[in-house]
Amino acid sequence: MLTLQNLVDEATRTVVFTGAGISTESGIPDFRSPGGVWTKMKPIYFQDFVGSEEMRREAWRRRFEGGDKLVGSKPNKGHAVIADLVTAGKVSHVITQNIDNLHQDSGVPEDKVIELHGNATYAHCLDCKERYELEDLRAPFVEEGIIPMCKSCGGIVKSATISFGQPMPEWEMLQAEEATLACDLFLAIGSSLVVYPAAGFPILAKKNGARLVILNREPTELDPYADLVLNAEIGPTLSALTL
Repeated sequence: MLTLQNLVDEATRTVVFTGAGISTESGIPDFRSPGGVWTKMKPIYFQDFVGSEEMRREAWRRRFEGGDKLVGSKPNKGHAVIADLVTAGKVSHVITQNIDNLHQDSGVPEDKVIELHGNATYAHCLDCKERYELEDLRAPFVEEGIIPMCKSCGGIVKSATISFGQPMPEWEMLQAEEATLACDLFLAIGSSLVVYPAAGFPILAKKNGARLVILNREPTELDPYADLVLNAEIGPTLSALTL
């Protein structure tokens, strides 16, 4: 009988793929589930953000005045176990759909985390890519209504996330593909596996000969392809592993 412990022990190169489910245990709400963020608030599409000052103002208002759900969030047991697996050399990369920086905060090195949907903990210029810390942008916007613009090139500054309608990051997608093809165990954790192209990586791994484990509270459409499916709480399940 296959167990998660057996599969992790036998693997020589594991890739972890995470979705929103791993961070809900840190108090960060899911976006797409019933009662999630997008059921309460219409998303702002990338082309609207770029094309409309009004939409940019609304996006920053949501960020600074609507209550930042990421502020104060800490990595949970699931993040900690994944970081330990990376440190132990069992996990080569963490591919994540999350934008909360909690894998890095848990101790996973920056170069081991592949962020498919960007990072919400800072902003950058869409043209020259200069990085801006959110706290430096907050006061001018909240107190004076100044919409962030790049001080270097005058370009539009946006949270460093991938918005609806925005192209996926080419370098990160290439990194994720290379890591997936090089692994012999692919752990999909806390993802509904419905958002493509990201959700294509588990199948790519399976077709390339890797074993596939899906750990999620609810069933997913890719469960039939998995070697092991665990519908359980993430933190406790991962914490039971002996590294």
